[in-house]
Amino acid sequence: MALAIVRDICTACGDCESICPTESIIPFKGVYKIVADTCTECEGKFDTAQCLDVCMEDDCIVPA
Repeated sequence: MALAIVRDICTACGDCESICPTESIIPFKGVYKIVADTCTECEGKFDTAQCLDVCMEDDCIVPA
């Protein structure tokens, strides 16, 4: 399973990019996107997805 960033909600703050342990969050067309092929939702490393914990925007990061 992977997560996705809702472009219309993303503010491009970059907080999620630096905290992603699999480096799956990358800049994309002025905001960010999550590369589904490498996103693990932090399973095996953390109890919750780190990007969800750091994102300040409600419903910005959702299941893909």
